[in-house]
Amino acid sequence: METKTIDARVEPMIGELTTAGKFFAKTTECLEEKDSSFAPSPEMFTVAQHVAHVAQAIDWFVEGAFRPEGMSTDFEGSERAVRRVTSLSEARAWLDRSLASATKRLQATSGAEMDKPIAGPIMGGMPRSAMISAITDHTAHHRGTLAVYARLRGKVPAMPYGE
Repeated sequence: METKTIDARVEPMIGELTTAGKFFAKTTECLEEKDSSFAPSPEMFTVAQHVAHVAQAIDWFVEGAFRPEGMSTDFEGSERAVRRVTSLSEARAWLDRSLASATKRLQATSGAEMDKPIAGPIMGGMPRSAMISAITDHTAHHRGTLAVYARLRGKVPAMPYGE
């Protein structure tokens, strides 16, 4: 069986995605299943829903970067799907699947493919590689939110950048 070599230009993108996932996991590891339904106010996402939203957004960025029509704008449908998530372990499993799927997609993609423009109104015209920074930024945003949620629960989130 022949193994495909990962494009040298794509390897750092995979590294950035992997690091974003590790930082998110480290910061949120203090949250437990019993914290799943916590939200500071009723209209806000719960802990589980924030994690699910991060997972969903990774799928959305990756799928949308390669779709001929670009990224989906069905934000109401996306929110409904996230609001159905009630379990932190379920949300973390989704996040693990999303990161694995994104990594697999990148491993099979050339640097030249990542240079192609994203279609549609969201990030339209930007190279596909721009989705990696968008995923990292979006994940960091929700990592910070969940760090605040953890502190509101009396927990101290771990510093993500060290051992």
